Amino acid sequence: MSEPIFRTAISTYDRDSITLRGRRVEDLMTGASFGAVAFLLLTGRMPKENEAKVFEAMLIASTDHGPNPPSTAAARVIASGNRAALEAAVAGGVLAIGDVHGGAGQRLMELMAEALKGGAKPREAAGQLVQTSIAARQRIPGFGHRTHEVDPRHPVLFTLAKDYGVAGRGVAFVEAVSEALAEAGRPLPINVDGAMAAILFDLGFPAHAGKVVFIIGRVVGLSAHVLEEYARERPMRFEFPFSYDGP
Repeated sequence: MSEPIFRTAISTYDRDSITLRGRRVEDLMTGASFGAVAFLLLTGRMPKENEAKVFEAMLIASTDHGPNPPSTAAARVIASGNRAALEAAVAGGVLAIGDVHGGAGQRLMELMAEALKGGAKPREAAGQLVQTSIAARQRIPGFGHRTHEVDPRHPVLFTLAKDYGVAGRGVAFVEAVSEALAEAGRPLPINVDGAMAAILFDLGFPAHAGKVVFIIGRVVGLSAHVLEEYARERPMRFEFPFSYDGP
């Protein structure tokens, strides 16, 4: 008998049942939130009640930020030209998420893991990172926002993380980086990517989760924008202003 092509510890099914990480889907449907099940699928364990509350808040914080982010704009443009395949528009929006848009959390988690290894103290590690970034003229991911002087999602997420006992070295590190930037004369707000990165780090997630969790939340907003495009707007409505400077 040949070896199976796929091995998975995530889910299985038979004629009468569906199992997600060892739990019956019927039990999850009636006894867990969507955020808790997402946490289960990603980590292999059910979150504690306090962890689920904070994780759910991160998903909500990620859902939407108006029509201008690249992912939303891409989804609406595709929907304007493709009226028969909603999935293409939503998928196109997801494909516009990357290192610049939606990817800062992953990059910050990678920096955090390196800075805090070996039991380094968050404040000292943060000061070193700020000095290094300023010397290299590199921006620290997870800080700064085109619109907000204070990203309204950051204080809510950090307050919840502290109130529910989730905040740890990740939150302390990101707050210390913010303070060190201000002391260096380069104050930048902690944005939603930075806040999520800190909390996901404290929850024990790997760095890739900084992008994955953002995508999970943002798919809801992308879907809403595509549906609105179909319901309210005419096809092929986008005409972007441009100037020609070729031969």
